[in-house]
Amino acid sequence: MKLTRWILAILLAGLCASGFAAPYAVVEGVQMPAWLERSASLTPLLPGMALENTDLIRTGANARVLLRLAEGSDVKLGENAVLKLDNMNLGQGGKLFSGSLEVLKGAFRFTTKALSKLRVRREINVSIASVTAGIRGTDLWGKAADDKDIVCLIEGKITVNRGSDPQVVMQDPRSFYIAPKNAAPLPVAPVDAEQLRRWSLETEIAPDQGAVRKGGRWKVYVAQSKEQAEALAVYDRLREQGYGAEIHVTKGGAGIDYRVRIAGLPTQAAAQALAARLAQLGIEQPSASR
Repeated sequence: MKLTRWILAILLAGLCASGFAAPYAVVEGVQMPAWLERSASLTPLLPGMALENTDLIRTGANARVLLRLAEGSDVKLGENAVLKLDNMNLGQGGKLFSGSLEVLKGAFRFTTKALSKLRVRREINVSIASVTAGIRGTDLWGKAADDKDIVCLIEGKITVNRGSDPQVVMQDPRSFYIAPKNAAPLPVAPVDAEQLRRWSLETEIAPDQGAVRKGGRWKVYVAQSKEQAEALAVYDRLREQGYGAEIHVTKGGAGIDYRVRIAGLPTQAAAQALAARLAQLGIEQPSASR
């Protein structure tokens, strides 16, 4: 009996999560659909995955992703986004974390925790399409949109510039910089609370949207069959669509059952929300269970 595809996927995910060295970043939460692109191969993104240099994270419609960098900072992505990790390095005995976060598309947020500020010095550059921001411990939001690139400083201090345009120092909380695609950057200006709230929602994982998390114990069952091929067909379909399905095999008096499920939901409500979203994809009667 060969279940090569899903067994290999489980093994690879385990290797990524357990690696021999501390990973540069770990996936903490995923509001699917989302993918990890590595060496031209796409894999559904799942909590616990360890990320490497040159990895790309891609999200689909109404998706969100939460990553945690090695020095403790959080990185959040909104829907239809693409993020590349590059030049990551944890050096000087773990006291210096450096690297580049390249936001190729979509909304992004970088948040530094107070504890990580005390432990590790960081040298991180964030590229939001054409705009580069140098970070020295801060909280910022940005977006690579079709018509402009936006950097919003929530707290801290950053330098921003686009190509040969003059470098701008931003140190006033709740200020933003916009670089239209075919025009000069606009002057830095304050952002009002309502606009900041709307921008922040673009990168936050909502509790009622069915996101999977590390340690989540609820599951959504989407198919059950005694035929391996039927289970694999559902499994393959979901994974191609950016949903991290797995196959749970049980053996009883009536033979072997193959159950396709998505695990890692933190609450019953989250599992029910994911089940409702899967039903919209044409999955018949997905059910939440612990």
